[in-house]
Amino acid sequence: MEQPGNTLRWGKRLSRSMVAVVLLAGLALALVPSGAARATPPPPSGYWLLGGDGGVFSFGAPFYGSAAAAPTLCPANPPGRSMPNGSCWALAATPDAGGYWILNAYSGVITPYGDAGSYGQPAGSAPYTGSTEFWPNAIGIASTTDGKGYWVLEVGGSGLGSVQAFGDAGFHGDEMTPVPPGGHVGSPVALVATPSGLGYWIVDSDGGVFAFGDATFAGSMGGRHLAAPVVGMARTVDGLGYWLVGSDGGVFAFGDAAFGGSMAGTTLAGPVVGMTANQAGPGYWLAGSDGGVFALGGAPFLGSMAGHSLSRPVFAITARPVIFV
Repeated sequence: MEQPGNTLRWGKRLSRSMVAVVLLAGLALALVPSGAARATPPPPSGYWLLGGDGGVFSFGAPFYGSAAAAPTLCPANPPGRSMPNGSCWALAATPDAGGYWILNAYSGVITPYGDAGSYGQPAGSAPYTGSTEFWPNAIGIASTTDGKGYWVLEVGGSGLGSVQAFGDAGFHGDEMTPVPPGGHVGSPVALVATPSGLGYWIVDSDGGVFAFGDATFAGSMGGRHLAAPVVGMARTVDGLGYWLVGSDGGVFAFGDAAFGGSMAGTTLAGPVVGMTANQAGPGYWLAGSDGGVFALGGAPFLGSMAGHSLSRPVFAITARPVIFV
């Protein structure tokens, strides 16, 4: 049976222990710099790869589903068109990284995943009526700043890039309004939106860059000799610079974009098909059609599909967006 005296002694010892713990905890906090105590973890880097069959491969980014699960969404060689590697060529992420859209190049159908909303699509619009052989290819998609709209880049028989805007996306012009003197040498390959969402760039395969809305023209490779055609573009966080990438992995930096290296001169298992900038820090990633990913300029390597069996080649890479609080 416990005695009152023992209870008193244990109570005193417990109180002294608790005081000691509190003092030690306070001392530990005092030794940590105030800035470090309030520091938040760095935002996560990540990216998605998109296969021509609509397959999505996530690295450091959430997976919300893929169009490959429904074979009718991204079929190879749809009616009237030769697309042996599949018909889904572009993916855009929502600004909060909570979802993404997959664009069918043939039909103009946009399939949303995660928290991505549906705000309309090229399918069924005027360019996609009549004989399918005259339909344009929908080759690029970019989200607005709030994720409640998007732009789609198309290329038709004229070889010029046209833009359709959906949701709260504003139309700021395209390569057909007006056609520059002398026309275009290359074909459009990508559309990138400005940070404000009040403009965008279109880049052509010859390295020509065309700025619309509040997009700043910082230079291009138009009129210069290229070892390989340009296949992609990515912008800096502030939108005052951008990178272009060729299918040989060559990278060209303009404005405040820092050159972080390239894969030019390197033997590649598959041609480079696109690039995306690291949203959580420096650098950028290049993607090859074989699923290979090349991390350059300080961007972390988070994985790839190189060496894996793919149903269809990779067509695009998209970075996980970051929201800075």
